[in-house]
Amino acid sequence: MDAADERGFREFVSARSPALMRLAYLLAGGDQHAAEDLVQAALAKLAVKWKRVETPEAYVKQVMYRQQISWWRTASRRPEVVQARLPESPGLDRTHQSELRMVLREALAKLTPRQRTVLVLRYFEDLPDTEVAKELGVSVGTVRSTAHRSLARLRELSPELARELETVS
Repeated sequence: MDAADERGFREFVSARSPALMRLAYLLAGGDQHAAEDLVQAALAKLAVKWKRVETPEAYVKQVMYRQQISWWRTASRRPEVVQARLPESPGLDRTHQSELRMVLREALAKLTPRQRTVLVLRYFEDLPDTEVAKELGVSVGTVRSTAHRSLARLRELSPELARELETVS
């Protein structure tokens, strides 16, 4: 990588890192360290192919999706850790969005990695079902049923989110 390419790569990383970290944080279920690993792995792969990649952000996101899929496939061979405690209620004051985000983050962390990935791709990244299916290597029906079950599980884990999720289903 010559100096101009390195400068372009650094500018990309500097400009897009916050957005990539938010996406990774959601994909990792609120695990800050896993999110950092996910972004770092994707950026390392981008650095190698920097000259050949036309749309770096799309490439990095694709790598992140695939890396997350790889991690949850590996994790599916290990037993799932079940949390005994439900998230605390944020109270009746729904104007405070940070409380709602914290509850959502806790509930997302309790979903399986596959469920979380489907929800992030569908609702955060706003990808159509066909794109999500293509990214995950599953059928469109699997995406829809996983999303449906995931939203139901979120409602179960956090009843305070039920009103917010009514508009999503």
